Amino acid sequence: MTIQAPAGSPLNVLVVDDESNIRKTLSICLEADGHRVTTVSNFDDAVAEASRRTFHLAFVDLRLGTADGLDLIPVLSASSPWMKIIVITAYASIDTAVEAMRRGAADYIPKPFTPAQVSMAVRKIEQVRTLEQKLAGLQEDLERTVPQAQFASASPAMQRAIEVARQAAPSDTSILLRGESGTGKTVLARAIHRWSARSAKPFGVVSCPSLPGELLESELFGHARGAFTGAVRDNPGRIAACDRGTLFLDEIGDLALSLQPKLLRFLQEGEYERLGDASTRVADVRIISATNRDLEGEVRAGRFREDLFYRLNVIQIELSPLRERIEDVEEVAAQLLAFFGKVHHRRFLGFTEGASQAMKRHRWPGNLRELRNVIERASILCRSEWIGAECIPGAREASETPPSVGGMVSLERIEEEHIRRVLASTPSLQKAAEILGIDQATLWRRRKQYGI
Repeated sequence: MTIQAPAGSPLNVLVVDDESNIRKTLSICLEADGHRVTTVSNFDDAVAEASRRTFHLAFVDLRLGTADGLDLIPVLSASSPWMKIIVITAYASIDTAVEAMRRGAADYIPKPFTPAQVSMAVRKIEQVRTLEQKLAGLQEDLERTVPQAQFASASPAMQRAIEVARQAAPSDTSILLRGESGTGKTVLARAIHRWSARSAKPFGVVSCPSLPGELLESELFGHARGAFTGAVRDNPGRIAACDRGTLFLDEIGDLALSLQPKLLRFLQEGEYERLGDASTRVADVRIISATNRDLEGEVRAGRFREDLFYRLNVIQIELSPLRERIEDVEEVAAQLLAFFGKVHHRRFLGFTEGASQAMKRHRWPGNLRELRNVIERASILCRSEWIGAECIPGAREASETPPSVGGMVSLERIEEEHIRRVLASTPSLQKAAEILGIDQATLWRRRKQYGI
C-alpha cells in the first residue's frame, strides 16, 4: 500500500516506547512520509530530548517500564505548548483514552496499528496545527485593524523597494527595512511574510523599545517558571511561537547591547536558551527587522554590534517618506477612505479638489501613519459624501503659514500644532502623552478642544 507524503512541511517527531520493534516501526512509517524522527525508550530520556529541541508531535506509549506514560503527557506539554501528543497502547480502554485526553493528548491509537493509521493520525495533527497557526495570525491582524495594503506606487523609489521585497520574499534571507517612523515598515514586513513560502505559518511582531532588557529577552526567547520575580509559569517566547514562520523585530536599533550577541547566535545557528533554563533549543524562524536609526552610526558609537548589523542587513530595503512621494497621497487616501467607510458604515464619493490639493501640499511629518489618522478622523466627522478641505486637518497647515515659535501667533495655536504633529508621529495616545509630558486624560481633553 502506497502512503502519500503529507502536504505540509516535515515535522519533528518524538517517539517514546520501551519496545524496540515499535520504535523501529514508527520511525519507518514517519520517515517514509518525510518527517524527522527521534526515538527514546523511557520517561527520563523523553524529558531530556524535549528540553533540548522543539518537537511538533510525540507518540507516547502508556506503559514505559515502571513509569506511566500518562504522567509524561503534561511534562511534554509544559516543555512545548504547541507539541501535539498521540498516545499508543496495547491496553486500550475507554477510561485510559478519556484520561489521556484530559491530560492533554490530541489522539489515541491502539496497538497493533498499521502504517495507514499512523499517517492518518499525523495528517489530522497537521490540519489542527495549520488551523491554530492561521488563527493566531488572524488574531494579531484583528488586534491591529489595518486596511489591506495595495503596494502600488507611482514613485520610482517605492516601486524599486516593493520589487526588491517581492524578489526577496521567497528566500529565508534576513531583511532590514529602513525608513522614518510611519512609512509602513510593519505593513511591508507582513507582506513579505505573505509572499513567502512561510505564509501559512505564524507571523510575530516584537517592538524592541517597548520592554526593558530582561522582559524583552523573555518576550523573544521565553523563560522558565521562577526565572525572575513574577515568572509564575513557563513562557515559550516569540521565537518558539513563530517556528517555521517569520518574526518581525521593529526598531532593532533599540535592542539592548546585552541581548545582541544572543540574537546574533540565533541568526547564525538557529539555537537559543530560555531565561532560567540552560537547555539549548532550536527553531526555524525567518527574521525581518526594521529601524529608523542610522545603524552604521550606532555601530561606530559602539551601541550596536557590527557583526549583528551585517547579519540583519543581508537585504536592505529603504522606504521613502510620504513627502518624497506626494504622487501617491491621493491613491493611498482613497484606499483608506474606502476602508474606513466600510468600518464606520458610511458611503463616500471621494475628496473635493480643495481637499486633494491640501493633502498634496502638506508635508506629512508622520508619514502614512499621519495620513491614516487624518482619513479615519474625516470618515467619522465629515457629514458630506465628499470629503472637503475643512475635514482635513492638514488643509489649514497647507493653506496658512505654519505657526512657529516666536511667530505672531497665540500660545494656543502653537500648542495645537505641536499636539497634532506628535499625535501624527506616534503609534498610541500613551506614547504621545509621554512625549508631551502630560497624562492621557489631559491629552484627551486637548484633542476634544482642538478637534483632533
